[in-house]
Amino acid sequence: MSNKHNVYTFEDYKCTPDPVFTVERGCLEPSPAPIVVDNGSFQCRAGWACGGSQSDQPRLVFRSAAARSRGAARSDAHVGNDIPNLEPLRWTLKSAFDRNSVVNFDIQELIFDYIFMHLGINTQGHVDHPVVVTEPPCNPLHCRQMMSELLFECYGVPRVAYGVDSLFSFYNNSVSDGADLPSTGLVVSSGYHCSHVLPVINGRLDAVNCKRVNLGGGQAASYLQRLLQLKYPANQTAITLSRMEELLHQHSYVALDYQQELENWRSPIFYEKEVHRVQLPFSGRAVGVCMSAEERNERKAQQLRRLQEINSRRREEKLQEDQKRLETLLSVQELLEDGSLELFHRSLVELNMDSAEELQSYIHKLSMSVEQHRLMKAELLNQAAEVEPPADDGNEMETDLNEENDDPSKTTSANQPMFNMAEYHQLFVGTERLRVPEILFQPSLIGEEQMGLMETLQFVLEQYPAEQQEALVKNVFLTGGNLQYPGLKERVQRDLLAIRPFQSHFKVSLASRPALDAWFGAREWALRNPAEEQGWISRQDYEENGGEYLREHCASNIFIPMKLNKPAPTTKHIIMGKFPDTSLPDNIGNDNDVSLS
Repeated sequence: MSNKHNVYTFEDYKCTPDPVFTVERGCLEPSPAPIVVDNGSFQCRAGWACGGSQSDQPRLVFRSAAARSRGAARSDAHVGNDIPNLEPLRWTLKSAFDRNSVVNFDIQELIFDYIFMHLGINTQGHVDHPVVVTEPPCNPLHCRQMMSELLFECYGVPRVAYGVDSLFSFYNNSVSDGADLPSTGLVVSSGYHCSHVLPVINGRLDAVNCKRVNLGGGQAASYLQRLLQLKYPANQTAITLSRMEELLHQHSYVALDYQQELENWRSPIFYEKEVHRVQLPFSGRAVGVCMSAEERNERKAQQLRRLQEINSRRREEKLQEDQKRLETLLSVQELLEDGSLELFHRSLVELNMDSAEELQSYIHKLSMSVEQHRLMKAELLNQAAEVEPPADDGNEMETDLNEENDDPSKTTSANQPMFNMAEYHQLFVGTERLRVPEILFQPSLIGEEQMGLMETLQFVLEQYPAEQQEALVKNVFLTGGNLQYPGLKERVQRDLLAIRPFQSHFKVSLASRPALDAWFGAREWALRNPAEEQGWISRQDYEENGGEYLREHCASNIFIPMKLNKPAPTTKHIIMGKFPDTSLPDNIGNDNDVSLS
């Protein structure tokens, strides 16, 4: 929110712990209702797919991370909204994701524990509700296998359904428009780590032509942080990643014509109109407060007294060190006077001295220094009522103070504004507002050798004949939390107009809730597909077909079973027409033999 000076402030949002909800009767009868989990790499959203007031919205929305120090017990881990402020604990944060795939299942288990506990499931040792979980496009079989193993073996869920988050969002917006199933279209999604272009043909994902761009909101926030830390090196510690995410969501926009927009920013008038001044927190006087001449003189007098105290303390410490050093040297000299020559020479070596004469010279100098410090201390005590600085810096400060008092031009009765600390701690966010989202279209801005989002879309379209391309571009659907920038839909339309042939027709639509529609689509799918219908994986399916098994539906990935090729017989075996008897010698070292070990 901006104030009257058009200066924005950071909200610095602090999470509050989620309550433990109770399960409504409608989610238990006549049968346990499904739990819907949109397992995103930035935020996780969980709730119910049933009738009742508590199922209209996701009950839990939290950051998909756990703060767990090395060697800490599971009970000491903090998950999601139990972490009030991310920045102090960022070095301990751990994610279950590598890019957009779940690979750290210890953290994923902590997230499921958090979800089931706060949803109010109190059955010990098992969860009696079916679970719908989102997964990334073309999810690796191993990741799904480990996820199914966690849900079936650890939590004992009766059924599981998997679906792609962006396809659930596509499904939700399609059924809300009156269609029973999503038809042909091109889904463009962007999340925290990755962006995707997903062609959907006749309601089913065409997995062969899916493409991923390894850019998302996380890279954008890091880029914005680098730009502003280079621009304001004195405020580096205050330019945190959490604040950059806030800037990204509330102040960035996508330029319709990037080069032309940069030219517009060269104009001072345009700059003053469009730049966003964002206030960093700081400790100091309030913005706009002025100081009179008397206040400034009092502040200088305080600084002078403080400087005197510092110098006095330093002299006292120096006097104590010299006295201690002098006592050590005198004790060594006593060894010589007592005739302990061997011990005396050994002590000289430890003191890095060569002779008794050098020792005597050092004792003499040190004694004079101690005596001088004592005399100065006594003199300062006698002048306690006077303000006379002992150091050159203090003399200069007093001289400046006297000059200012004598100069009538410096002691006018009118108040004079002091150095404005508030403006010193302001960020002027100018071209960064459009440069950062532009990495979606030009990854080369941050040194990434990848195609941009529209180049990827064009590449996917070129894999189809002209008739199918026409059908795809008539339903270009944008979704994902990283596609909420103002102007993004218009930019996609402009670039698509440049890509498509002359007089080609296309339509671009944006999800009604780009960050939440994946959860609402999964909930809608669960309500329309009871647990006995297609798309659900039962415990029996899991045990018979393995953890990577997937039952396909309109918003799911394509299941490609893992094929294990049997070893081919060797040339010798083909000639013989059978495998050799155990009595025949092994042909060790034969390149044609296949090792079965």
